[in-house]
Amino acid sequence: MPLNIPNLLTWLRIVLIPLFVAVFYLPHSWISGHEANLVATAIFAIAALTDWLDGYLARSLNQTSAFGAFLDPVADKLMVAAALIVLVKLGRVDAMVSLVIIGREIAISALREWMAKIGASKSVAVSFLGKVKTTAQMAAILLLLYHEKMPLIDAQTVGTGLIYIAAILTLWSMAYYLRMALPHALKSGQP
Repeated sequence: MPLNIPNLLTWLRIVLIPLFVAVFYLPHSWISGHEANLVATAIFAIAALTDWLDGYLARSLNQTSAFGAFLDPVADKLMVAAALIVLVKLGRVDAMVSLVIIGREIAISALREWMAKIGASKSVAVSFLGKVKTTAQMAAILLLLYHEKMPLIDAQTVGTGLIYIAAILTLWSMAYYLRMALPHALKSGQP
């Protein structure tokens, strides 16, 4: 495992997960609901920032590695899944929406692993649609974690709208990736 700045940032994202979840389990005498929302939102925002930063630094410092390429998406999926599970528990996200998003992440991860094994991983490389989905998803999660009204918007209402958009984009991008993988799946099934 190469120990470099991008990989350390990825590990930081993983370490932040239990801290993020723990915020909502602290006694109310230690932290108010408003403070828990603020702290959890800040932790998730830091994690989202490290997601962008580790990729940028890996490319710009020429510190890409096979281990980093493996660990980065795992950290992303763990953080998003933890956030969605917490939001379902808090009643801020519908369980079906979370199931769609988490299920797609697992399915596409498995698809990418299989495509890499048959030497066709470029067919399911991250697409622009996947990036739009991720942006909507991250913005939605931040707003749903914050959960409170702001001067110009109601975080819960806008976050709910964005998470539904993210769920639709999730299904759309999954269909796109499956369509890209289909020719390789048909070809690999032949003798």
